[in-house]
Amino acid sequence: MATRDTTDSPRRRIVEAAVELLESGGPDAVSTRAVAAAAGMQPPAIYRLFGDKEGLLEAVAEHGYAQFLESKRALLDPEPQDAVEDLRRGWDTVVEFGISRPELFAVMNRATSRGADLAHRAGLEILHGRVRRLAAGGWLRVDEDLAAQIIQATGRGAVITWHSTPPERRNPALLTVLREAMIAAITRIEPTVPATETGPAAAARALRAALPDEADVLSDAEQHLLREWLTRLAADGRAPRRG
Repeated sequence: MATRDTTDSPRRRIVEAAVELLESGGPDAVSTRAVAAAAGMQPPAIYRLFGDKEGLLEAVAEHGYAQFLESKRALLDPEPQDAVEDLRRGWDTVVEFGISRPELFAVMNRATSRGADLAHRAGLEILHGRVRRLAAGGWLRVDEDLAAQIIQATGRGAVITWHSTPPERRNPALLTVLREAMIAAITRIEPTVPATETGPAAAARALRAALPDEADVLSDAEQHLLREWLTRLAADGRAPRRG
């Protein structure tokens, strides 16, 4: 594993420049020439310190894991009063990181270096600690390994689905529903998101789904307006209301 970087070491400057370019322009923006220019250095310095672009991206992943673990540890309570609520906070932290920093999150998930692997294992230790506390409190309905896998799968799935959905169709309620589905799957508590729903929102969704693509009764403009109204009514009941 590489020696820890000082705050203003050439290696640290290059990695931070690469992270900034990655998050502003994606992987294609992380060329050795662009990174060197952003770090105020010459391209040969990158080859000397990292070998090649892949080596640089591995260092970027390690840097991302370090930031991620720092955020997780900042919220870590070794003896939480509510182990289930602690799990919710942990899940939200992971998903928020993946949603707010998609390019870095993707590079982290592809990393294979020893440093990235060690950081990944450190994150898993925090997760397994949360799962053990749930088991010790009698909350788990499945074994610990399966619980940890479900937590990981729903978190990663939430991030992937969010970014694969067009921005205009993204609904924050998706994250809440997935999180509560995970809680219901691994613990013995009742989900906070109801499995079935009644009222105007549910009725609007049912009617919207039943509308034919073409209807002689309504003009195209009326059909469009009706669908817009039903969509707004349907969305009204999707997210749990906050007090």
